[in-house]
Amino acid sequence: MTGPRTGARRRRAPFKTLALVLLVAALVAPAVLSQKGSRRRVARAPRRPDVAYIPTPPETVEEMLRQARLTPADVLYDLGSGDGRIPVRAAEAYGVRAVGIEIDPALVAQAQENARRAGVSHLVTFRAGDIYREDLRGATVVTLYLSDTINLSLRPKLLRELRPGARIVSHDFRMGDWKPERAVRVPWRNLYRTVYVWTVPRDGRINK
Repeated sequence: MTGPRTGARRRRAPFKTLALVLLVAALVAPAVLSQKGSRRRVARAPRRPDVAYIPTPPETVEEMLRQARLTPADVLYDLGSGDGRIPVRAAEAYGVRAVGIEIDPALVAQAQENARRAGVSHLVTFRAGDIYREDLRGATVVTLYLSDTINLSLRPKLLRELRPGARIVSHDFRMGDWKPERAVRVPWRNLYRTVYVWTVPRDGRINK
């Protein structure tokens, strides 16, 4: 009589252990999933813009696009595109495809509305993204209105991802010791703005 009762207790013991394990897992799993969800939400949160948004004057936009020497085969990327005026105007005036990358979702929405009103939504795309993380390999022209410091920090990425012959056009700010091919002054009020142009070299070596 003793033997069978002992055997029954031994057989039930694994079931008790399994039940305890399942109970602990049920209690712990929601907390783990919550932590993972929090990490995902934090990772997706956009960081603050590197510079304040200041619109490029229309006459400077026109000069930047002239200096880019756009053709219908070009694809223009505007880094820090704000209200989208450069991509929208490029599509309007030159019929090129254009991409604007902007970290501020409110400005992205404004840019999309501006493209819709201009009738170029089929040519222009705006992305809420980080200019340091976005893939630029599809661009043949890149336009910038950022800062000397940001331009310099972007330079390795631009040289790495843009194909030889791609043009980089910057409003007012240089690329460190990379000498621009052209620097064009644009009258603005009682002062002037400057448009700088570089071409990505075939051998990766920049002119200094």
